[in-house]
Amino acid sequence: MSASFEPSTTHASSSAASHLPPAFPSRAPWGTAGKLRAWQAEALELYRARAPRDFLAVATPGAGKTTFALRIATELLEARVVRRVTVVAPTDHLKRQWADAAARVGIRLDPNFSNAQGRHGHGFDGVAVTYAQVANKPALHAARTGAAPTLVILDEVHHGGDALSWGDGVREAFEGATRRLALTGTPFRSDTAAIPFVRYDRDAQGIRRSVADYSYNYGDALRDHVVRPVIFLSYSGSMRWRTKTGDEISARLGEALTKDMTAQAWRTALDPGGEWIPAVLAGADRRLTEVRRTVPDAGAMIIATDQTDARAYAGHLARLTGESPTVVLSDDPTASDKIDEFSRSDSRWLVAVRMVSEGVDVPRLAVGVYATSTATPLFFAQAVGRFVRARKRGETASVFLPSVPQLLALANALELERDHALDRPKTAEEEGAGFNPEDALLAAANSERNGPDAVGPDGVQGSFEALEAQASFDRVLFDGGEFGTGAEVGSDEELDFLGLPGLLDADQVSALLRQRQADQLKGRRAPRDPAAELEAMDHRRQAELRKELAQLVGAWSRRSGQPHGAVHTELRRRCGGPEVALADPDQLESRVAMLRGWFVGKR
Repeated sequence: MSASFEPSTTHASSSAASHLPPAFPSRAPWGTAGKLRAWQAEALELYRARAPRDFLAVATPGAGKTTFALRIATELLEARVVRRVTVVAPTDHLKRQWADAAARVGIRLDPNFSNAQGRHGHGFDGVAVTYAQVANKPALHAARTGAAPTLVILDEVHHGGDALSWGDGVREAFEGATRRLALTGTPFRSDTAAIPFVRYDRDAQGIRRSVADYSYNYGDALRDHVVRPVIFLSYSGSMRWRTKTGDEISARLGEALTKDMTAQAWRTALDPGGEWIPAVLAGADRRLTEVRRTVPDAGAMIIATDQTDARAYAGHLARLTGESPTVVLSDDPTASDKIDEFSRSDSRWLVAVRMVSEGVDVPRLAVGVYATSTATPLFFAQAVGRFVRARKRGETASVFLPSVPQLLALANALELERDHALDRPKTAEEEGAGFNPEDALLAAANSERNGPDAVGPDGVQGSFEALEAQASFDRVLFDGGEFGTGAEVGSDEELDFLGLPGLLDADQVSALLRQRQADQLKGRRAPRDPAAELEAMDHRRQAELRKELAQLVGAWSRRSGQPHGAVHTELRRRCGGPEVALADPDQLESRVAMLRGWFVGKR
């Protein structure tokens, strides 16, 4: 879900980053505080040029917002523009992540600071706190902020909507900050409450829309190989339930139903006592096994609606795999330690409840099961963001979904940009009951304790009894397209899609999905040899890349006056690899990318 505020400056193939000082290369290796990605360098240059009091950076999950923010913090501390840094994050786990990341670049943040202390510990450059801490005692944090020049980093700033106590506290606490840096990967809220320290401009229709100072969306990051492409696998099936009036209803998940029936069929599918969840978990575990053939430490996570379901799902996984999964719950004081331990291990499965999932940052997560009854664009984007962080070329993410229209629409719109619009017409839920989906999410700890009847899909309350849930494979969604014509769980047709190789680029994913669907439509299935299929695709890709490289070398030769051979030699020196005839597709692609950079001044 590429989410962004309406940008005033967007990521583009400009040469702006090439004007940075030598310490900040325009195109550097991934993700360390000393070597910035192109978007981070470009955004940093813009920040330096403006020296703004407020700056909003929108970057898709996994793109490296933390690295960007800490580079700004380091420079401001060294220049003595500020003397303190305060990081505000949604969860306790994220506080610790920020403190650990800051320590690696020489900034000491106290993640154990409490409101009762009043001041941070000796030897620290600042604190990492939660929005809840700030909302609880905003005057205390205002006094701290006013005591010395302070940079405030507001992580996932969309949590600061004015309709929530968090937003009121943030505004009061940090009105006097010297600098404020707001970050988000999912900036939109489903309500129309303004977010503190975010600028809103009116569009041609008179609607106020948020304006980012720099935006780097999922589509940008996908083209730069900063994030993984996402394969969505959806499952439908026959559901049967009893309503609170005693009526028994049967329906097929994914068919055209009323809103209430869709919600009840959805919740029936997620019932741990039915057959839908075990079947989908079996498919996801099979997919994980396939991915681990090429990515041995790949992990998977299931996102549950509440604690009761989470524990039951963990039991299913233990019986399925013979290995007890890691279970992370919001009221568990050891939750953060469990996440860290899972991140460092090669264990297969993590089970989390929906609120916890936003704070989970485990780069090895490659397979997900969306087993929660929440369908807001905000939460969906946050959930999918847990699986898209790329570590090396060719990794893909696989997310398993119920075949619910709202979720399928969000999956199909993954690369669309969004902004935060005020003054828009309110939805029926907002008009009728003042319901705000994000308020429901912030109250999810209560839902975790009270079980699934507390809050249903999109906040609909009520009770019913799930009676039966059968699963069937529905389709695959990828890059805006849909593949597959439905199949029984455990059938060869389902296994064709679950068995996609673990390392594929986006073009290879599309080619294999089209081939699988063509075979289904023809009613035939030849024995699969994924290695041979990929080899054939690599040959076609190799030929295309050789042709493109030859054209670019010729154009550069004419422009620079260098002989073709000299250009090829320079490319081999910089990118590595053998001569063109022996180079593999990745090596050829690297040379093509470098040549393209030369044409826009990136030498």
